[in-house]
Amino acid sequence: MFKKIRNKINNAALAVQTAIANKRAEGYVDSGVKILIAVVIGALLLGLLYTLFNSTIMPTVTQKIIKLFSYSGT
Repeated sequence: MFKKIRNKINNAALAVQTAIANKRAEGYVDSGVKILIAVVIGALLLGLLYTLFNSTIMPTVTQKIIKLFSYSGT
């Protein structure tokens, strides 16, 4: 009975040592940081596009449409 308990403890300790020594796997923190950076960059890009469309592109398009439909017939 004591041998079984000792073997289980040794196996658990060996598993912990192997997990700590393993440097191939990517950690959860690294993945979380990458996802967070991607979300922030995406939000900045969408904000930039929104500002660009509302301040530059849309007023120009609106003016051209108004000129197009306000044809006086002369």
